Formats: sequence, structure tokens, C-alpha cells
Amino acid sequence: MRMVRRGLLAWVSRVGVLLVLLCCAISVLYMLACTPKGDEERLGLPRANGPTGKEGYQAVLQEWEEQHRNYIGSLKRQIAQLKEELQERSEQLRHAQYHASEAAGLGPDPGLPEKPQADLLTFLRSQVDRAEVHAGVKLATEYAAVPFDSFTLQKVYQLETGLTRHPEEKPVRKDKRDELVEAVESALETLNSPAESGPNQRLYTAADFIEGIYRTERDKGTLYELTFKGDHKHEFRRLVLFRPFGPIMKVKKEKLSMANTLINIIVPLAQRVDKFRQFMQNFREMCIQQDGRVHLTVVYFGKEEMNEVKGILENTSKAANFRNFTFIPLSGEFSRGKGLDVGARFWKGSNVLLFFCDVDIYFTSEFLNTCRLNTQPGKKVFYPVLFSQYNPGLVYGRHDAVPPLEQQLVIKKETGFWRDFGFGMTCQYRSDFINIGGFDLDIKGWGGEDVHLYRKYLHSNLIVVRTPVRGLFHLWHEKRCVDELSPEQYKMCMQSKAMNEASHGQLGMLVFRHEIEAHLRKQKQKTNSKKT
Repeated sequence: MRMVRRGLLAWVSRVGVLLVLLCCAISVLYMLACTPKGDEERLGLPRANGPTGKEGYQAVLQEWEEQHRNYIGSLKRQIAQLKEELQERSEQLRHAQYHASEAAGLGPDPGLPEKPQADLLTFLRSQVDRAEVHAGVKLATEYAAVPFDSFTLQKVYQLETGLTRHPEEKPVRKDKRDELVEAVESALETLNSPAESGPNQRLYTAADFIEGIYRTERDKGTLYELTFKGDHKHEFRRLVLFRPFGPIMKVKKEKLSMANTLINIIVPLAQRVDKFRQFMQNFREMCIQQDGRVHLTVVYFGKEEMNEVKGILENTSKAANFRNFTFIPLSGEFSRGKGLDVGARFWKGSNVLLFFCDVDIYFTSEFLNTCRLNTQPGKKVFYPVLFSQYNPGLVYGRHDAVPPLEQQLVIKKETGFWRDFGFGMTCQYRSDFINIGGFDLDIKGWGGEDVHLYRKYLHSNLIVVRTPVRGLFHLWHEKRCVDELSPEQYKMCMQSKAMNEASHGQLGMLVFRHEIEAHLRKQKQKTNSKKT
């Protein structure tokens, strides 16, 4: 028994020694195989038959650097390949989990999307195929073409200039800046990826970006074509990228009742009795007869013509059996911001929806519901873009040819414009107005107070809804810019006056009317001479 035990121990020891020797041999072979080799076994000293001294060391260092660069590039390619394989396996696993849960009758996992990721990727790729990327699309007219905007790292050159009116600008909106920066960064990432670049490929940076063009098809996505400097003169690298729009997702479904939502319309006023009489005619029809859920607050400055204004209010009250109005007299010079602020704070009932309005505004009963639907206390305020009427005398040629007011209120480029620089007409709940701090009461006279309030809302966490509305009109009236205004206010007033008169083409006809009349006279003379 002892001899068997000794023999077994001897055999185990020999096997152990052999395993150790085998491990050592494998380690040596592994080190030899993994150590990068070069000429002369990649020694750190210059070769005997090579250059010596500083030049030799520099040559060796460059050679080592090149070897390491190639090695790193190889590793990057392997990592990218592994990521793709991992993503593919993850998608396969999601598919298996999805189908397994369906087969078991449990329905899809709530942690997974309703449609598998592969279906979503298929949809996004189909967006590229539908868009005008690889081939042109037949269009009926030139008006159906979607133009590109162009951009560099510093500027955007745009056809739709928006509120700034700048055909060239540094993008003001953060979303547009982030969108274009992301496109350039994505292109650089593609250019510098191991799959795209060779072993000796240089590193592309933003300095290599020359220009880009982009356009958005609203139902498909945004196409970007980006141009970079090439490796040689007259060579370029172009990348075409596409940001596909995904399928429409249901975010919220709600039932809204506006039956008990009262609107307090606040109108600041000083004199202008004829305009107020016209305003009350519209108010009686739209607010009293059609809507019926409105309170009117008139804040009147000074005593001149105050009795006439009060008389119009009282006559409307008697004729329409309307009692929901408040008249607040104030002394001192007219201040629109102060009038609206006083009117808003004067309300003593529960939280009410406020509509800040001017006496030269015409609105429909449909607009009142739009005002209700786009506001929510503590959540949303509404800044509609109204349609501003041009001078009817210039639009229709002669004063005796001007139609009735209701027929003038059509939204066409010849009759007016969207007043996108105006922020005075707004709907907001009284609680939001009080919490934001109200108007700046240091502003006197015309202009400035509405922009200041608008900016305060933009700086808050409330959603600001800004959109053109079809039922809100600014009626044309001759604008006077008085000398008492500050230089900035006077400039704003004159700009508003110039835009209010007529369209670009109509103003051009006025400027060149003498040339036009001379041309017509010559044509008439030619016609008469031919007859004789």
C-alpha cells in the first residue's frame, strides 16, 4: 500500500513539473508572438548599418510611433466591430424576449418599446428612401420646391429670416445651433472612424469644414450635405447625412371644458373716442352676443373725453343687458403698461384669464376660445401673432373704393402682414402675471413694456405659445410718433409706422409713380399718333 502511494505521489509530481514547464513554454511563446517586431528585432538603438546619433534615434522613434499608430487603429477597428456585433446580439435578444412574451400570452415587456427596435430602424431607413436624397422628385410647380439653407461654422444664410429679418446671421436659437454643430461633429466622427480611415489617414478637425447646406422636409426629415477639405489641392470630402423624423407618438389625450372659463379683457385708453366706439361695436357682437363669458375692464387716463367713453359703456350695457364691466379712471399721462397692470391687479375674484388688448384691435369669438385653449395657470401663456392691416387707402387705391371693415379683414400679402415683432396682445392667467412681477411701471408712453414682460416669461419655466392666429387683427390707423418719446421708443415707433402703411410692392409704386405716369403718357401719345 505504501509503494502504491509513493508511486502515485511520484507520478503526480512528474505531471506537475511537466504542467509547469508547459505553462512556461506557452508564456514564452505568447510573449514572442505578441511583441511587435521590426527590423533588427525592434531594438531601441540604431542599427549598425543605419544612421547614427540624433538622426538614428529620430528615425527609430518615428518608426515606433508609426507602429503604435497602426496598432491603435487596428484596435479601434476591432472595438467598432465588437460594438456592432454586440448591438446585433442585443437586438436578437430583444426579438426573442418580445416573441417569447407574446407566445406566453403576457404581452410585450413594459420595459421594451411597443414595436421592436428593428421595425423602428426599418421605418427610419424608409424615411431616407422617401426623401429627396438619392434622386429627384417630380414637382408640380416651382412653389413646391423645398430650398436649402447654407451655413459655415460662423454663419447661416437663410431664406426664411424669421423675427430677426437677417438674411445672414449667427444662429440665435439654441436648437438650430445645436442641430448644425451636431451635424458637423457627426461628419467628423465618420471621417475619423477606423472603418473609414486608412493607416496613414490624417485627423480631420472642424477647421477642415468648408460649408454645408441643409433643408427639412416636414414629413420625412432633414438632409445635410457637408463639404470638407481633401488631402490634396482641389480635392474635397463630402458627407451626406440625414436626420429622419420618427413616427408620430401619442403623448397625451385630454378632454377640455371651457364652459366656465371667463376672460377679463383689459383695455388701456386715453381719448380716441371714435376708435373706442368701433371697438365696442365689435365687442358687443363677438363677446356679448356670441361668446357670453367675458368681463371688460377699461382703464382710462385723464379727464378729457372721459364722459364720452363712459357714455358708450353705459349705452352698451343698457342695450345688451351687459353688466360685466369695470371702468377705472387714472390721472397722469398715458402709460400702457401701467394701465394693464392696474387693470389686472384690480380684479378681486378667483384666478381669471386675462386678455391684454388695445382699442384698435378686432377679434372674433373663435379667437376667444383659442385664447382659452392655449393658456393654463402655472403652465402656459399665449402670445398670438396678429394680422396687421395696411392703409386701406393705399391697398384699394381710392378712399371711395374702400369696402366695409368686415370685407377688409382678409389675410393676404396685399392687405397686411403678420405682426411678428409685436408682443402686446397676450392671454395669461392673473396668477402667472402676478408671480412673474407684472409690467415695468417705469416705462412711459408707447412701446417697450410688452417686450419686457415677454422676456420675463421666456426666462421662466412657463411654456410660451407663439403662433399666428386667423381671428385677431390690428386695424390700420395713422400713427403719430411724438417728440416726448425716448430715442429708442421713437425709433421703434417710426419703424412700426413704416411697416404699417403698405407692402413693399405698393410702396415701390408710390416711390416710382412719376416714372409710371410718364410712361403712361408716352404710351397714350403713341396710341393717339397711330390713330391719326
